[in-house]
Amino acid sequence: MALTATVHHFEVSLSDVDRNVYATLDFRVAQHPSETTRWLLTRTLAYCLAYEEGIAFSKGGLSSTDEAPIAIRDATGLLVWWIDIGAPSAERLHKASKSARVAVYTHDLAQLRRQTEGQNVHKAEAIDVWAIDPSFLDALAAKVGRRARLELTRTDGALYVTIDGVTLDTTLTRTTLASDV
Repeated sequence: MALTATVHHFEVSLSDVDRNVYATLDFRVAQHPSETTRWLLTRTLAYCLAYEEGIAFSKGGLSSTDEAPIAIRDATGLLVWWIDIGAPSAERLHKASKSARVAVYTHDLAQLRRQTEGQNVHKAEAIDVWAIDPSFLDALAAKVGRRARLELTRTDGALYVTIDGVTLDTTLTRTTLASDV
């Protein structure tokens, strides 16, 4: 018998001061049985931190190898942003960066670097990589259930997430795929 996805319901009050984006988000995210909580939370935070008109999770989730986990499309349906999670392969990023702007949100920057080191990736220097501290994700995972109300604030590169009256914080590290950092 196949395992089914677990659906998480997030209500997020978003204050992204760095991008001047303020919104109230209400969405559901299906967690594939093989998906770790870190991966799920990285994907959820990426959605919030990249939020703009036209953003959507892929329909197939982890099983959609030809789709971005998160995509932003313009009003005509044209792919504008491919947002990947974790440590996608160099081949996947190479292909994606030929069709859209690419960003990667990862909780394992070292693994991402190993995956892409010495590989040919189209416009590697233009791929934004956002590293999220795994210990921050673990602390958040301890608080998040299948239903969660979050207040998410990004300002001056710092990320603050308040859940159940407790505020967790981390620094978002932005680099590029081509950087040595």
